[in-house]
Amino acid sequence: MSAQAQHEPASVPACWCCGRPYPETELTRLGQHPEIGVCLGCAVFLKRRATAHRDTGNSSPASRARGLIGTVREAVISRGWHEHGPLAALLRRIDRYLP
Repeated sequence: MSAQAQHEPASVPACWCCGRPYPETELTRLGQHPEIGVCLGCAVFLKRRATAHRDTGNSSPASRARGLIGTVREAVISRGWHEHGPLAALLRRIDRYLP
């Protein structure tokens, strides 16, 4: 009796937020939950959501500015300006540096 090694296909890790497959080197693992990995784009999105949550009820100039940026960002995305047209590359580039 010999035991044969079972060959399972190697699973490609995926982002727990968007579900897209990524190499392990492109995922950020959570400290107490290493089974959870998120890609860079989703990590930035989650940071923005956490900051917006923290700003709720806060009326500092910085929180108001972040709120205004978020409103403009939502308008741009709802119109699809970030995907097509001559402004798309510029808008995506600017977005990298906004809170």
